[in-house]
Amino acid sequence: MKKIEALCLGIFLCSTAITVAQPGDMPTDAEPGKCYAKCLIADQYENVTETVVVRPASMRTETVPAKYETVTERVMVKEASNKIVPVPAKYETVTERVLVKEASTRIVPIAARYETVTEQVVVKEASSVIESVPARYEAVSEEVMVKEASSTIETVPARYEIQQETIEISPATTQWVKKKADPSCLSADPEDCLVWCLVEVPAKYQTVEKRIRVGCPDGYEDNGDDCTKEQPVPAEYGNRTYRKLISPASTRVVEIPAEYKERKYQKLASAATTKVEEIPARYEEREVRKLVSPASTKVVEIPAEYTERTYRKLVTPAAIKTIDIPAETKTVTTRKLVKKGGFSEWREVVCAADITDELVRKVQVALRDMGFDPGPNDNIFGVRTKAALRKFQQSKNLPIGSLDVETLDALQVKY
Repeated sequence: MKKIEALCLGIFLCSTAITVAQPGDMPTDAEPGKCYAKCLIADQYENVTETVVVRPASMRTETVPAKYETVTERVMVKEASNKIVPVPAKYETVTERVLVKEASTRIVPIAARYETVTEQVVVKEASSVIESVPARYEAVSEEVMVKEASSTIETVPARYEIQQETIEISPATTQWVKKKADPSCLSADPEDCLVWCLVEVPAKYQTVEKRIRVGCPDGYEDNGDDCTKEQPVPAEYGNRTYRKLISPASTRVVEIPAEYKERKYQKLASAATTKVEEIPARYEEREVRKLVSPASTKVVEIPAEYTERTYRKLVTPAAIKTIDIPAETKTVTTRKLVKKGGFSEWREVVCAADITDELVRKVQVALRDMGFDPGPNDNIFGVRTKAALRKFQQSKNLPIGSLDVETLDALQVKY
């Protein structure tokens, strides 16, 4: 590798195609001690996309038939009403004390005597109050229609298929280039290895795709723009809750018993000669029926009665509509030359004295790491290494053929 001589301010390692510098055609910003070469700069293209009309826009008229739908609705057969139901009076059995024999007295001749007597005194007489009994209700739920039945139009795109077409983007031409006559030539004079050749440049073609409309899926109607299908939407029902009267408001009598308290005092039981003996009254218990609530009435709600009926309902009447058929276009993409390449720009290259075994090894390792096979890491800038370098430069749109500084930067190799 060290036997390869550098061509400073000349052609260096150009393996694809090079030109010979003409007098006055030298780098204007060249620096002493650096080497430069004119190598192949690839043509620069850009993709140009344009829309081509395949079929102009038009119109068509078609008859739209009337649309009907089957509707089921609830019809009232009998309105809601009320009826008055008698509520019988309520009684309860009460046990009370009844006087059988009234109290009396008798005179007994005994000595005077005193005793401590405890007796109950009425503080508050027994009474009764009338208490209000509020009406009672219960929560009742029933089904009601929230939204009537309807229909919706479901839309899906029309189906297309892709067809391919090959178009010519540049015609066949010829050009003069100077190439290496012998790849193994090691002469220091590049003119010993280079010849001019008239090379045929074949025409270039490109395959483009266009979309062709083929119709609608099964069950859908083609309206020109897309595909539609009518979908019925059933009616929606919900529950409503209201309070229903169970028993109306009424009153009841509440008995308030008498209140008593005890008091103690010294009471003369008998006089010195006689005494009056109390004979208490006799009572017995008996059961009686007592009115708790009087007879009354209550209102009972009788719900309305419904039935279902089904009939055909006109949704849209028959009509005539005009359908706009849009123009059919296709998109064609062609390549447009932005900048002509060739041997027009000078690039700084590595001088022969700087091409060491270490530099070649770094280039071979970098090429292999980036997916380009340079052959074995033998530190020799051979045919496989040069071929891998050219493929790398073409993939990165770099000048082709030279071991230039821009290529080394792309390989992340320092020298």
